[in-house]
Amino acid sequence: MRVRRGLLRLPRRSLLAALFFFSLSSSLLYFVYVAPGIVNTYLFMMQAQGILIRDNMRTIGAQVYEQVVRSAYARRNSSVNDSDYPLDLNHSESFLQTTTFLPEDFTYFANHTCPERLPSMKGPIDINMSEIGMDAIHELFSKDPTIKLGGHWKPSDCVPRWKVAILVPFRNRHEHLPVLLRHLIPMLQRQRLQFAFYVVEQVGTQPFNRAMLFNVGFQEAMKDLDWDCLIFHDVDHIPESDRNYYGCGQMPRHFATKLDKYMYLLPYTEFFGGVSGLTVEQFQKINGFPNAFWGWGGEDDDLWNRVQNAGYSVSRPEGDTGKYKSIPHHHRGEVQFLGRYALLRKSKERQAVDGLNNLNYFANVTYDALYKNITVNLTPELAQDADMNLEERKQGHGVGRAALSQAKPPRFLKESGLDIILMTRQQSDKRVEIGRARGLAQMSPL
Repeated sequence: MRVRRGLLRLPRRSLLAALFFFSLSSSLLYFVYVAPGIVNTYLFMMQAQGILIRDNMRTIGAQVYEQVVRSAYARRNSSVNDSDYPLDLNHSESFLQTTTFLPEDFTYFANHTCPERLPSMKGPIDINMSEIGMDAIHELFSKDPTIKLGGHWKPSDCVPRWKVAILVPFRNRHEHLPVLLRHLIPMLQRQRLQFAFYVVEQVGTQPFNRAMLFNVGFQEAMKDLDWDCLIFHDVDHIPESDRNYYGCGQMPRHFATKLDKYMYLLPYTEFFGGVSGLTVEQFQKINGFPNAFWGWGGEDDDLWNRVQNAGYSVSRPEGDTGKYKSIPHHHRGEVQFLGRYALLRKSKERQAVDGLNNLNYFANVTYDALYKNITVNLTPELAQDADMNLEERKQGHGVGRAALSQAKPPRFLKESGLDIILMTRQQSDKRVEIGRARGLAQMSPL
């Protein structure tokens, strides 16, 4: 009788255990989906811990080996001169090349190009992560008359080596933007760069599209000035060294190589997120960012692929120059984009048809004292031609690799007297009819 009762209880217990593990796994999967940034941070931290343990073990092993070798040499030479053999197995410090910066008494000439290694660039920045309102930031920089509307600044004592557009993708991070401006503006001034800030804000209900916002910011920034360097900057990344020079070079640049939340380790070799920089020529050659990444993850990996496909390599700051602090988040991030791996597998094929050349958007532009705000309501329909163009390319009607470097940005439509910029599809030569809340307007492509 007892055996029969036990057999009856066993399936019930197994069922309860199965339900428990199913509920637990479902909860974990849901958390990964709705908060991928948090999960990713913890995974990178665990990976970083493993790397640190491995490096520490190697260091301890090297020290033990060094002591054994020193002892052997000491015993061998004690009979000769009764002294230790002057052996130094750690020569790394003697071979460190220190970067030379100009002396404090360096004289600037207004008609000469600003140098890259200025005496004003001291290195470590005094980081203040405490929250501050935009009103306080406005008051702080209102004392500097050289900062023009929209945060535009250029040095007066030399010719800036680079004209830099700082593009910041934005959504509901109002507590982060003032902290970023508090640190970046003085740093860029010390680097003697001509710069302006473009905050590209996404509204609406669609998942956050960081990459498409960068494309929009690029198009809008190029209307203001012939910028030659583009910095793609997350709003929550604060540089720790002003020697992390925000100019561009012959190769695309990855600035944020050591982030505090990743224990100052590069998560993986192809990591290209956080803060990156390309020249205008480089950005146009790779056809910008992809527009198809909705939600968290994948767009920076696709950018890495685009850079490699175009024949570039990525440069990074040396040593601790690429250290950044991450502003803590007070809210949950974007949901995870589950389709990113499928897109990354087709990254090379999509590069010629998804980017600057299939970008469509409606922008509302306003000016703050310290930045230009570009507000857009992005939807997948605004870049829906990419899949169609990819199919045409597979059938032999699309563009090839040679045409990638010739990818042109879309044409613009502009209604005089209004601050709304309208962009048509590049393939269309027809007149477009735009319906708006304040009426209808018909215009021809420029």
